[in-house]
Amino acid sequence: MTVDLPLLAPGPTARMVTLPGVYVPQHDTRFLMAALDRERIRPGADVLDLGTGSGALAVRAAQLGGRVTAVDIARRAVLTARLNAFLSRQRVTVRRGDLTTAVSHRSYDLVLSNPPYVPAPDAAVPRHGPARAWDAGHDGRALVDRICDVAPRVVRPQGALLLVHSGLCDAGETLRRLERAGMRATVHERALVPFGPVLRSRLPWLRERGLLGVGEDREELVIIRAEHA
Repeated sequence: MTVDLPLLAPGPTARMVTLPGVYVPQHDTRFLMAALDRERIRPGADVLDLGTGSGALAVRAAQLGGRVTAVDIARRAVLTARLNAFLSRQRVTVRRGDLTTAVSHRSYDLVLSNPPYVPAPDAAVPRHGPARAWDAGHDGRALVDRICDVAPRVVRPQGALLLVHSGLCDAGETLRRLERAGMRATVHERALVPFGPVLRSRLPWLRERGLLGVGEDREELVIIRAEHA
């Protein structure tokens, strides 16, 4: 079932600070945070937040009792996440690295990720600048596919992955990729949200590629939940 997701509501993300160039918590952050709240983290559970950005999800997981590690490749994101953990008085270990390179040989009870997933005219993933936080190649899957591939190694046998991305990235392909990697995956939740500024700026290109139809004015978000098969 797909539901309309209301505009960003007051809550933990509303108190986040972000340095310039760091992704500001938006609808996808709140959507995944609501799913995290329903996950019932046991006290002391090991949680990994991949591509933490502002650290909003990591801070929330810590508030729920998790022992949290947050990772981001961008230096400003690492600094922002550390700052928000401090301001929230939550203990979060924040490391800089490319996805799981900063936590190699470790596994977690819960892995969260709100990665860059917006389809972009440029096939190359940005290495610098604010677009690094959302652009992910022509199909938007540059980071999503990598997360699917590493999931079996970082999710513990009784653990779970919660991954949010746009319906423009093909949720079916995410399910198939996770299943090929040995995970049992489902579309856990769906929501419709207004287009953000990035999608509005490239509507003609998205429609030309057939990713959006004429008259469509909202984006579908999906949360994928995966466990070991």
